[in-house]
Amino acid sequence: MPDSALTRRCLITGATSGLGRAMAVQLARRGNRIAITGRREQLLRELEAELSDIGAHAPSRGSAGEGRIGDEPMIIALPGCVDDLQCVAAHYARIREQWGGLDLAILNAGVGGSGDARAFDASAYAATFAVNFHGVCHWLEQIIPDMVAQGGGVIAGVSSPGGWRGFPGAGPYCASKAALSTMLESTRIELRGCGVHVVDVCPGYVKSEMTAGNDPRRMPFLLETEVGAARILRGIEARKRIVHFPRRLTWPLRHVIARLPGWLFDPLAAHYGKP
Repeated sequence: MPDSALTRRCLITGATSGLGRAMAVQLARRGNRIAITGRREQLLRELEAELSDIGAHAPSRGSAGEGRIGDEPMIIALPGCVDDLQCVAAHYARIREQWGGLDLAILNAGVGGSGDARAFDASAYAATFAVNFHGVCHWLEQIIPDMVAQGGGVIAGVSSPGGWRGFPGAGPYCASKAALSTMLESTRIELRGCGVHVVDVCPGYVKSEMTAGNDPRRMPFLLETEVGAARILRGIEARKRIVHFPRRLTWPLRHVIARLPGWLFDPLAAHYGKP
């Protein structure tokens, strides 16, 4: 991917592991400036050091030296959680102070969420929505005005094919991702003509901490983390509306399963959801 294909001032939330970490590494190798967020500060600092080293040796940086461009840092590490609006506002204030804004925001932070309606737990929904949905909203509130003012930018929200139907055993997760994808669609349409492009990223199964405890037999076409990260970045580069992969999984989910009438989907999903 040519360096000019992606923008220079990048944000990745949920960067301490999985897809977030892999995307941060791949963007650093192309010489981009990267702000990273995560709840686990030690892992975030380890990634900060790794990215600084990569950035200092990136071909496009040449004489960048000690991980800086003039007085601007190449890497900004921002420990904290996206579910805290004040924390997010402080994070973006620092980015604005250092770089003046962002060109690319990959809002990747997310958590899983499971449950059984027979023991319905509203707090499980609240906790999952706090990160998966409201965490993205918190960042959008900060970055959209500046992107509109500067006349351009790319926002990518990492959602999931799980938001395309209500799958048993994953109610909080599916609901939060359905809300996220719908919100991203509305946002994309409302920002038409502003130069700001919104991408809805719906990856299939990718190796990560979130999927590590899953039954491999229930994760068809499982991808290596680096492969998934590269596919997301290619989709962002192409300015796609929706990035979903691998198509052997997501195409039938999106165009067949998602369109099944309830009288057929319900018993099929119930059968699949049985342990």
